[in-house]
Amino acid sequence: MGWWRRRRRARVMGRPFPESWGEILRRNVPFSEKLPVDDRRELEGLIQVFLDEKHFEGAGGLRMTDEIRVTVAAHACLLLLHRETELYPRMSSIIVYPRPYRARQQRRGPAGTVEEGTEIRFGESSTRGAVVLAWDAVRAIATDPHGCGNVVVHEFVHQLDAEDGHVEGTPPLPGSLVATWAQVLGDEFESLREEIARGVATLIGAYGASSPAEFFAVATECFFMRPRAMRRRHPELYDALASYYRQDPAAWPGPASR
Repeated sequence: MGWWRRRRRARVMGRPFPESWGEILRRNVPFSEKLPVDDRRELEGLIQVFLDEKHFEGAGGLRMTDEIRVTVAAHACLLLLHRETELYPRMSSIIVYPRPYRARQQRRGPAGTVEEGTEIRFGESSTRGAVVLAWDAVRAIATDPHGCGNVVVHEFVHQLDAEDGHVEGTPPLPGSLVATWAQVLGDEFESLREEIARGVATLIGAYGASSPAEFFAVATECFFMRPRAMRRRHPELYDALASYYRQDPAAWPGPASR
């Protein structure tokens, strides 16, 4: 990161965090009240930089508001705490629909033919510089006390994954974590696929069994949304994610650490 950007970011992070934004966090971002004081301050600074540098756009008739921007930014910036970061360098814009939206999709048939159609989506992450979200799905995060789902975390994990140019379930890692990551996430991915095939109820959502990239994203949702359950049922996976994110959400107090 160049000195000019560092200087600008330091200036932005030094601004007082607006009280109205703090109220949005209390209302829409349950984990924010559980963070240690220093982490909360770091999160607020990252939110300010994120909103200063990234462009938000409403789609499907949605009018953009601070509530939408701050809520999305908080969940995206949770992934960046305690880490040197370029703040999602491949992503410049966030497009938000009011509700789940239809998107075009191509499927390759068994004979190699390509079939085109549409599907309903709650979010998607593009390597071309955008994240797309459905506001209904984002707001649902604050009202589901037992779920692992977090569409913002999910799509921004894909952005982390893509920082080396490939979305394959392995983001850029410190050398000390490379071997552990490959072993633990590889084994856990295969175990999830086997459990889904047998019809076993799983903590990590079935969508995580579709590919290593989706496993990384879905496992991260669970790591932050139900960390104590993950630490209890998948201790090695929890430790690998804790090493990568440099966070221990199972130690947060109260229901946010269920």
